[in-house]
Amino acid sequence: MGIGLGMAINDIPLLRRALANFGVATLVALATSTVFFLLSPINDAHSEILARTSPNIYDVLIALFGGLAGTLATGSRNKGNVIPGVAIATALMPPLCTAGYGLATLQFPFFFGAFYLFIINTVFIALGTLLMCRFLHFHVKDFASETERKKAKYAAWFIVMITLLPSIYFGYDLVRKGRYLKQADNFIINEAVFPNDYLLKKEIDPATQKITLVFGGREITEPEISELKSRLSKYKLKGTELEVRQGFAYMDKKKGEGDEKERVMATALTKEAREADSLRKALSLIKEEKQNARQIFSELKIQYPGLKEAIIQPVVPVNDSGSKKELLVMLEINGMLKAAEKTKLENWLKVRLNSEKVRLVLR
Repeated sequence: MGIGLGMAINDIPLLRRALANFGVATLVALATSTVFFLLSPINDAHSEILARTSPNIYDVLIALFGGLAGTLATGSRNKGNVIPGVAIATALMPPLCTAGYGLATLQFPFFFGAFYLFIINTVFIALGTLLMCRFLHFHVKDFASETERKKAKYAAWFIVMITLLPSIYFGYDLVRKGRYLKQADNFIINEAVFPNDYLLKKEIDPATQKITLVFGGREITEPEISELKSRLSKYKLKGTELEVRQGFAYMDKKKGEGDEKERVMATALTKEAREADSLRKALSLIKEEKQNARQIFSELKIQYPGLKEAIIQPVVPVNDSGSKKELLVMLEINGMLKAAEKTKLENWLKVRLNSEKVRLVLR
């Protein structure tokens, strides 16, 4: 804010002092964070660190409005340091700490990404201060000449532009990657579905525009894979490389590498796929039996309007002579059926259920 004020009112000595103070504070903060991470057992890059390694245009807007609000608060009658303090705590220290982490762990992409975010916040907080000072009509000192005034003006806007342009590109890249990930997910959910196959893993790389799918189950044929690739353009994924890996078909390529661990894993996955397929067939059979039971109940209801409830279930009666599977049919009907009617109904059930072993129980 001191830098922005010095530029706004053309106070060169103030600008120099502000730059010096800001430089010392930056070096102290960066050195402190570097030493902290050198001594700390923390080595993993958590979400708070990663969030500050990829700056974009949104960070520019946050810093700009932070500078505007901070200057307005400081320049008002009720002066306060709350908003400038928040700007320091949220916009300046976190990226410096992340840059220190990058130096301490020798991960220079982290350092440069975080330090660029720090520069963005610095420049646009200063720019916000400059604009607000001009808006509030702070007293402006005159330059010695018109040439010096123009040089200062051009220098300020040059710094702003070289800071702004990369952030616009990074913002565009962030939106592009997000859109690509969404389109790829929709493609996988809607199109990458094969009978008796299960998607075990998916990898989407927006940078190289590559999608890798790993399936377990039966072998997917080349025509099926070609058909799947032809649908990429439907989801605006033209130019995307699609790689399909699956069970033993994938492991065949690894035979010469002697990777026993992957062979065991592939065997386990195939076994799991078979078990899942068996369970799915059992579930399908149960659904089919329920549908048949409802249909038979409707047909019996027409013949016997007094029918209240029907239970149709495969059973295995056990007795001294052994056990044989048969169908148990329990019907709750108002009134008693005569023996002849019961025999007729039992014969009808044998034909309808396609089973010679039908045990009819009336209640």
